[in-house]
Amino acid sequence: MIIYNVTVKPAPAIAAAWLKWLQDEHIPAMMNTGCFTDARIMRLLDVDDSEGPTYAVQYFTESKAQYNRYMEHFAATQRQAGYDHWGDQFIAFRSLMEVVN
Repeated sequence: MIIYNVTVKPAPAIAAAWLKWLQDEHIPAMMNTGCFTDARIMRLLDVDDSEGPTYAVQYFTESKAQYNRYMEHFAATQRQAGYDHWGDQFIAFRSLMEVVN
């Protein structure tokens, strides 16, 4: 199992609307790529929220090949959708993990 993790800190002014957009639009679009089997949203605790909450959005896929398919065919469009909608009002970084146990 591979987990594509996207950690995002939206600005306080958009945090609630961004979370709704994530749940109602972005995650369904990600799932519609056919590359992922599940998605989860977590809010990080024990972090400084003065500049907005921090979320980890995890997308689960069965193989590195499926992740590579996402990166090759869908990633640019999906990332651009966030920037088109929210501009520079968030920061994000991505990591790839493999479930060991």
